[in-house]
Amino acid sequence: MFKEELQRLADRLNLEIRVAHYPPYCSKYNPIEHRMFPHVTRACQGVVFQTVSIVRQLMERAHTAQGLKVTVDVIDQVYETGRKAAADFKQTMKLMFDDILPKWNYRAIPSSRA
Repeated sequence: MFKEELQRLADRLNLEIRVAHYPPYCSKYNPIEHRMFPHVTRACQGVVFQTVSIVRQLMERAHTAQGLKVTVDVIDQVYETGRKAAADFKQTMKLMFDDILPKWNYRAIPSSRA
């Protein structure tokens, strides 16, 4: 479903979209996690999460002397379950998989360019 929605977005924006995932167990290389997560963890330490509001307030308090500030957006949308990709999507998709780590790195090409 993710790749099908990505293709729709690329078509709607008429823009090539590149996706480069970190493979499983490789998040240690993700610079955002290293810069932010320790501070968020410290801000939430020892608190029982009883409401989303409490978690949001705690996370927004995370900061560093160097100027890190955390912005929290809560997405309260209910996602539809049981959705299925179009039967012919794999045959018609305009995704170009990279030569290196093709499972994790690919581009969605707008249909108008294909």
